Amino acid sequence: MEIRQMRYFLEVAKREHVTEAANALHVAQSSVSRQLFNLESELGVDLFIREGRRVKLTPIGRVFLARVEQVLKMINEAEIEVKEYLEPEKGVVRIAFPISLAAHVLPTAIYAFRKKYPEAKFQMRQASYRDLIDGVINGEFNLAMIAPLPPDERKIKQKLLFTENIVALLPQHHPLAGRTSIQLQELKEDSFVTLPEGTIFREIVLNACKALGISPHIAFEGDDIDALKGLVSAGLGVALMPEVTLVDNIPHSTVKIPIVDPAVTRTIGIICPTQRKLLPTEQLFFQFLSGFYKESLKK
Repeated sequence: MEIRQMRYFLEVAKREHVTEAANALHVAQSSVSRQLFNLESELGVDLFIREGRRVKLTPIGRVFLARVEQVLKMINEAEIEVKEYLEPEKGVVRIAFPISLAAHVLPTAIYAFRKKYPEAKFQMRQASYRDLIDGVINGEFNLAMIAPLPPDERKIKQKLLFTENIVALLPQHHPLAGRTSIQLQELKEDSFVTLPEGTIFREIVLNACKALGISPHIAFEGDDIDALKGLVSAGLGVALMPEVTLVDNIPHSTVKIPIVDPAVTRTIGIICPTQRKLLPTEQLFFQFLSGFYKESLKK
């Protein structure tokens, strides 16, 4: 069995049409048909049901397809790994992230990394908290920046990058708007705006309130951090926000005030799989991040 045969088989299975597959592969239709015939002869089974110009997988063909996809993925990763091993500073970092880190935390790190390694490339994917963890475990991606770091998970290696403060965002005419700091207890009578139920940051907010015996009145929900900023700006409530989301971006008609006694924080880190090796450029970025945030926090 040849790699070429597997690639031809995969393309035909995907398109269910030999001619279309041949066009996509930029080879003659006769070449594709011949390789499929040789593959089926070698395996001793029919992988396709022929229906004129169209084809459909047989039951064993579907089983074979799943294995071929795994094999070709491994071969592709091996080819990438060899190339990046020779020149890791020119490879690709594939990383997933949550929306709360999209505006400042991750872009700042990427900018600094590419100043050092200008030929490095990035493929980025935004995902929810649980999808970040599941994606790293099941192989959808190898690296994910995440906040907060998840509980111990044996299939995940995690590294703390830094701990950030959660701050209060208040309408500018709020009675506490002129303060340099506030206690969370002082907001117990206020209406809150939060992210939807099931989001990890909402849990952080509610748990911080619960620890003080507060059951906040949730007046409005927003789908993302920017929506919360808009709701506070409109005077519809107060919000607890990751401080990093307000760097150079405090909404009109609002004020940011630190929370003290007790401080509310969340961890920000990077996770990767324990059961797969990072590709060389990804490993380079993983190592870079730790030193980058350590130096950033000193400034």
